[in-house]
Amino acid sequence: MPDMKIAFLASEVIPYAKTGGLADVAGALPKFLSRLGSEVRVFMPFYREVRARNLPLRTAIGQAALDTPGGKKEYSVLEHRADGFSVYFIARDEYFDRDCLYGTAAGGDYPDNGERFAFFARASLEAMRGVGFSPDVVHGHDWQSASAFAYLKFVLADDPFFKKAGSLFTVHNLAYQGLFGREVLAAVGLPERLFNMNDLEFFGKVNYMKAGILYAAAVNTVSPRYSREIQTPEFGCGLDGLLRWRSHALSGILNGVDYADWNPTTDKLIPARYSPADLSGKAGSKAGLLAMFGLRDEPRIPVAGMVTRLAGQKGVDIVCEALEDIFRLGLKVVILGTGDKKIQDFLTEAKKKYPGRLGLMIAFDEKVAHTIYAGSDFFLIPSRYEPCGLTQMYSLKYGTVPVVRATGGLDDTIQDFEPQAGTGNGFKFEEASAAALVSCLRRALDVYARPDQWLTLTRNTMAADYSWTRSAGEYLKLYGKIKERS
Repeated sequence: MPDMKIAFLASEVIPYAKTGGLADVAGALPKFLSRLGSEVRVFMPFYREVRARNLPLRTAIGQAALDTPGGKKEYSVLEHRADGFSVYFIARDEYFDRDCLYGTAAGGDYPDNGERFAFFARASLEAMRGVGFSPDVVHGHDWQSASAFAYLKFVLADDPFFKKAGSLFTVHNLAYQGLFGREVLAAVGLPERLFNMNDLEFFGKVNYMKAGILYAAAVNTVSPRYSREIQTPEFGCGLDGLLRWRSHALSGILNGVDYADWNPTTDKLIPARYSPADLSGKAGSKAGLLAMFGLRDEPRIPVAGMVTRLAGQKGVDIVCEALEDIFRLGLKVVILGTGDKKIQDFLTEAKKKYPGRLGLMIAFDEKVAHTIYAGSDFFLIPSRYEPCGLTQMYSLKYGTVPVVRATGGLDDTIQDFEPQAGTGNGFKFEEASAAALVSCLRRALDVYARPDQWLTLTRNTMAADYSWTRSAGEYLKLYGKIKERS
């Protein structure tokens, strides 16, 4: 449905501020929706790191204030014109002029996050009025924006400005729900009667994620399988019953990839460029990757890469347990990431134990990441759960074969390679165990040893289309259905 007016509420957006995949979605999807004819306005906090970028900004609202139980709280709104859409920054130094977005490594989450992000949500709604943008759909992302739907239902229900607005809430990761003491309701101006199990109460806490799931007209996740998984006790994080109750309004749309940024034919960050028609540059990228990690260039020895948060959710502990067997199979492994200290320490020791086999960088570096995608033969993603995953989509485009656990978006995007039929784009395993991962790698190496089959598989991976254009079209269909019901 063209010519829709969509208001995005997101706590992080590339290229302004990022801690995870939410930022990638909130930065890319509006661009592609705009190209399909929609008018999109994105609202996010004006963090210190955004201020430090010295962007060309226009003052959209010079001075405004929210009436809160604690008195009037002033803010301003700054506008930056992005690639086909506007980004509005909600500026209030007390809440957003801080070193980090959500908290610090030493101190944990900021204790006033409940107030900070409720303020962001409410101020974003008021900013829409202030700039004269009456949306067809208010689209909020994850718990940080979820209170907007409580305000729309209980505070602004009779406001003519929002009367015709539909609403969509996207769950990027159900494990992070925004839990706060019951006193937060009074502090942010939401009715205290919402502290009951049928509304926002959750095991003695206020659960912001519930506000999005309960009060938005529609709810979606970032892959079809994840939308089904979160309705089960294993993946539902205590909200599976609520999600089953709202299953009629719940769907899954895969995230996408911006191939302007992720394409080995044009990528300026990789050692050598290549294409499906001419793969010779992939060997150059492999050599560059091995040199980057201080490993010997042995072209016939396959390399398995990982770009990941070093955490149990990502199955990195499974890789740690399987390392010795992986090396026995004849593979080299390169890993880029930061995360759990125990995993970091284990891998640091493993690098000493297996010199020449394991390359490790405890960091995040965009150039190194792109080089891993381009230079590896296999890409390991043994996640215990994965709402969507983008890394497998990146690796596909670079002709680097994904080896994944069949969960969430990994299962939706990767099809097991069938050598006889020549179909499929990777390898999958079911059980979250080292034995299952190693067994899957054996299957993958059997194909690697057969050049004709490997070439077919490589070209299959590079032909996969997970562009944002496709995903944006699916969102437009969903917006249209929401609008029809509003």
